[in-house]
Amino acid sequence: MKPLTKADWLNKVPEVTLSFWVIKIMSTTVGETGADFLAVDAGLGQSVTSIGMAVLLAIALFGQLRTRAYTPWIYWLTVVLVSVVGTQITDVLTDKLGVSLYASTAVFSVLLAINFMVWYGLERSLSITEIVTPRRELFYWTTVLCTFALGTAAGDLATEALGLGFTLGAVIFGALIAVTFAAWRLGGNAVLTFWIAYILTRPFGASLGDLLTQAKTYGGLGMGAMWTSAIFLSVILMLVAAAQMSVGNRKLVTE
Repeated sequence: MKPLTKADWLNKVPEVTLSFWVIKIMSTTVGETGADFLAVDAGLGQSVTSIGMAVLLAIALFGQLRTRAYTPWIYWLTVVLVSVVGTQITDVLTDKLGVSLYASTAVFSVLLAINFMVWYGLERSLSITEIVTPRRELFYWTTVLCTFALGTAAGDLATEALGLGFTLGAVIFGALIAVTFAAWRLGGNAVLTFWIAYILTRPFGASLGDLLTQAKTYGGLGMGAMWTSAIFLSVILMLVAAAQMSVGNRKLVTE
């Protein structure tokens, strides 16, 4: 096998486009609704769901790390599984171990900050356009997992512990994402605004997922976890299939 070069690693992470953000937000929602469906509706329980999803994530991540270039289907499969596992981590801490959402939000914030500091200290860059080595990609996926766990805790803290509710929670986090986008458009640091938006999409997606799935008596729309997950997964599959075809077409042109 030909050794990996810097050029081979440039495309391990997709270009940040509108499609990227749509898939990312839908992945976060599926992480919330999918975890709830498997643990509650399917009757697997949190322990079985957590272990099963962790195993699947390990397999997908292994495949992602072995790819020589950005491959949409394995990349986004890994993101969806990270979303489910990140949700389960927070749920287990809260429901099984009795850790308060205030504490888990604070702990995940600290872990994310430490990860960023170590990443920048070693690599001098946090840009996803410069994931050009295996070590940087490991930092990237560790960061992604931390953002999903933090986002789940922060989202639950806002909508449940602070009593904002699902609708207001989704509106607030959506507004914060819009403000971050505006800051970027006005010349804000691209790397900083990207990671802020990336973190915020998790609680936004979680609030949106709860709004769609929870019963109307609890402030939701009552669609249920199964149907919400199925609809969002279908859209994700279509967008990822389009991205996969685009990558394949580019390869044919270059060859």
